[in-house]
Amino acid sequence: MTRARMRQFLQSYAVVILIAVLMVVLSLSSDSFLTVRNLLNILNQNAPLAIMASAMTLVIIVGGFDLSVGAIFAMGSVVSAWIAVNVDPYLGLLLAPFAGLALGLANGIAITALRVHSFLATIATALIFKGIAVAVSDGRLISVRIDAFTWLGRERFLGVFNAVWLMAIFAIVLSFVLTRTTFGRQVLAVGGNEQSAILSGIRTDRVKIATFALAGFAAGLASIITTSRVAVGQATAGDGMELQAIAAVILGGTSIYGGQGAVWRSMAGVFLLALVNNGFNILS
Repeated sequence: MTRARMRQFLQSYAVVILIAVLMVVLSLSSDSFLTVRNLLNILNQNAPLAIMASAMTLVIIVGGFDLSVGAIFAMGSVVSAWIAVNVDPYLGLLLAPFAGLALGLANGIAITALRVHSFLATIATALIFKGIAVAVSDGRLISVRIDAFTWLGRERFLGVFNAVWLMAIFAIVLSFVLTRTTFGRQVLAVGGNEQSAILSGIRTDRVKIATFALAGFAAGLASIITTSRVAVGQATAGDGMELQAIAAVILGGTSIYGGQGAVWRSMAGVFLLALVNNGFNILS
């Protein structure tokens, strides 16, 4: 195997190898690790982060960064809780992801229209979104002890948590979009060489806006899972999740320079981090 092929192999599968090694080590170190209950709990606890990392993959492939998804998560949390308490619990669950979509769309438009680097732009919008979340919640916890709201985060279907099903469906759909659609090929093209993409007739600004809108939608979707699980909406929800999502994507082998990456590898990056945390807990 040539050096170039070895490098490509490691970039694609190093995270899988690390997960396999870690699982073997933890299985030998503790009898409680390799159990259905523990593995399902790992999947359930990390479903919101995995959803956000899946969408962040497209943002990074296209050559951007989104540091506002944690604040969008907070917005989704307080919006869903407020609507659930004051209007309808099902409507709260339904509208939060689309509120995130709107905020992500605003990010994309601001970045492309003002020609500001996404790193700086999303730091600024994160402060704005977080401020709005604090205003909506009045700086307080919004308690939602309603079964019609908490079913998403707490109940199971066929023995598996609803959040895990939602995570799997979202990741599969996003992976299909990236690998099997024209939009996915455009995302890879824009991230690989934006000037060439422009000369090829790709509307690069629209592609970038769409990826940020997807990241916002994913953050809103992730927020309703966590909010329905803990039955509390709060403006501090999602703190630090943007960095965890980016770390998982990079661990999965997606290039920070754009142009290459895969949703499944970002998912693997999330669960590598999750296994490390779970291992520390099990081994005290």
